Amino acid sequence: MIRYGDEMWSELRFTGFQYQAERRDGQWVDVALRPETAGDTPLPEDVTDFQIIAVCTHNGHPIQLVTQDEGCDCEYQLTEWEQEQINAFIRTEEVRQTIAKAASGGGE
Repeated sequence: MIRYGDEMWSELRFTGFQYQAERRDGQWVDVALRPETAGDTPLPEDVTDFQIIAVCTHNGHPIQLVTQDEGCDCEYQLTEWEQEQINAFIRTEEVRQTIAKAASGGGE
C-alpha cells in the first residue's frame, strides 16, 4: 500500500477475504472486503480497522476500489498488484454469484 505523499511503499499479499455484498442502487453493488494478509506483508501499524470497498456493476465487474480505516476513506491507496489480487477475487464465481444475488435484492 502507498500512503498519500510517501515515495516508499510496501505491497500486501492477500491470503483471503471476508466479504459482504450490498446493493447500492439500480447500477452499483458495494462489496465490503476484509482482507487477510500474509505474515510477511502485514498491514501498516497505524491502520486499525481496514477494509476495502469494491464498487461493482450488477454483473460483477469491479469499477472502483476504496480503502477505508475505521469506516472512513483512509490515507493509503492500493498498488497495481494489490488491485489485481482483489479484482481476481471479485471475479471468482462465488463472489459474482453473491453480487448477482445482492443486485436482485437478495443480499447475503
